[in-house]
Amino acid sequence: MNTNSSSRLYPSIQMRRNRGLSGLYLVVAAFLILYAMLFPGILSIGGFSKFTQNWFPLALVTMAQALLMLNGGITLAIGPLVSLGAVIAATTMEGALGVSGGILAVAAAGLAVGAVTGAIVTYLRLPSIIVTLAGSFIISGVALILLPRPGGTVPDWLSTVLAGHTPVAFVMLVVILALWKAFLATPLGLGIYAAGDNPVGAFRSGVPVERVKVAAFALSGLLAALTGLFVAAQTGSGDPVIGTPFTLNSIAAAVLGGVGFLGGKGTMRGAICGSLLLSVMINVMFFLGFPPVAQYVAQGLIIVGAVAVPELLGAWRARR
Repeated sequence: MNTNSSSRLYPSIQMRRNRGLSGLYLVVAAFLILYAMLFPGILSIGGFSKFTQNWFPLALVTMAQALLMLNGGITLAIGPLVSLGAVIAATTMEGALGVSGGILAVAAAGLAVGAVTGAIVTYLRLPSIIVTLAGSFIISGVALILLPRPGGTVPDWLSTVLAGHTPVAFVMLVVILALWKAFLATPLGLGIYAAGDNPVGAFRSGVPVERVKVAAFALSGLLAALTGLFVAAQTGSGDPVIGTPFTLNSIAAAVLGGVGFLGGKGTMRGAICGSLLLSVMINVMFFLGFPPVAQYVAQGLIIVGAVAVPELLGAWRARR
């Protein structure tokens, strides 16, 4: 696929991907307004910083999950990869590798695990859900071997920079989204959508479908591992099971954002909005005094409604 064809296809594809997001934006805005009314402190720098720090890990893992869903896959290894990233960060940064070496180790582990998983799925023609489920057990075992119980340390200055009283997390998220936008305009980035939407047609159009899928898994692994690094900086240490909740939450947030399971449907901005909605929704229910059980029930009902309503509206329009 040459650059000229990519530049012509990109605007039309993005216009099609943005359809139906206006309703999501309105729902997110309504929840944000309600949250600001319940907790006015979010309007301060400190309150905004803490909120974005709590949202940032979910936003990253949602991007990692959405990246594969857009390509027609899915991963159940997000949580274990977050835990592995946190463990590697907490066990290397105070050693000979230092902070820079620890960050490189986390990034290399995420890329390597993602690439190997993608290669197994792609070249052995195995279902991604099965491969990543098996991989989740292996990755969890490695994390427990490296750090059998919570421990290790992350330098205080790094925790202060990433999880202090300044909105560094929000700035990093904006930068990551800008990088994604630039990447999506490249042949490889466009190939992720094309291969997920119609792999046969994409292959006939010159898209290296197999390499695109491996690259998608590698980038997904990188984002998940870096999420673990941030979580370790938040807590000041590593935990071999800290990423467990992220697997299902990443799927829920991506689906809330309109990303489809069959590939080629949805946008990354929608997925990010889905993660924001999930984060705000949990906080709103907490401030409204919902008991934990009611929070889970309400959260499930809202997710089901958010997924079902657009489908029902689409079916209704089709019958008209």
